[in-house]
Amino acid sequence: MKIGFLGGGNMATAMIGGMIAQGFAPQDILAADIDPQARARLAQEFGIVTGATASEVASRSECLVFAVKPQQLRVVAAEVAAAAGPQLVVSIAAGIVTKDLARWLGDHTRIVRVMPNTPALLRAGISAAFPTAGVSADDRAEVDAMLGAVGKVLWVDDESLLDGVTAVSGSGPAYAFYLIEAMQQAAAQLGFTPDQARLLSIETVLGAAKLAAASPETAATLRARVTSKGGTTERAVNILEAREVKDHIVEAILGAADRSKELGTLLGKDAP
Repeated sequence: MKIGFLGGGNMATAMIGGMIAQGFAPQDILAADIDPQARARLAQEFGIVTGATASEVASRSECLVFAVKPQQLRVVAAEVAAAAGPQLVVSIAAGIVTKDLARWLGDHTRIVRVMPNTPALLRAGISAAFPTAGVSADDRAEVDAMLGAVGKVLWVDDESLLDGVTAVSGSGPAYAFYLIEAMQQAAAQLGFTPDQARLLSIETVLGAAKLAAASPETAATLRARVTSKGGTTERAVNILEAREVKDHIVEAILGAADRSKELGTLLGKDAP
């Protein structure tokens, strides 16, 4: 299957690199980008075929991956609508629902909407995918292979859940970075150098995530296990609970989900 990427930014680069590392042939991957430097970089780094226009790549591809910003998706879809034909379409543009993309492509029925996240750049991402009714089992297997090259894959049967995915895992790296930022600030106030603070904070969060991934127990259980009665961790957790930090984090994530819905509605409207 010839796979054409429409857009050559960070996420497209991550996917292309991961796919080639997993055995996809470079000659079966194409990419379009209006930036000649982006095209040159992709061609040089991966040995793939590049083109200046989306329609050029679309006419030569059996699967199209829309890897452009949500604000650009309508324009790019209109550009390739005539050339798209019955290809499998994968969209990683946040917020844009499949019915709107299908309409822009001329009532296309074979679409998988995907919400990845930035750790895909290190092959450590998590992507959620929703298929429309026209997507076959073979199509799903192809998308599984593409997304599996940059991390884990979660399929959902309800497209509305992708707003929640956007809020939890799409925006989620920012929450982790926020925690690391706070830990580094505290470490600095305790007298550590910036390099020491960075090492302590990042390795602690990384190790905790690995421990949670390896354990069948809940995060709450793991937290309780390291919170000794009357100890240092209990003091810290009590302060967090008194400030209702968990409730505020939940509120923030729900707010992100609401914003995802708002953007989908806004960007999906037909121009007056």
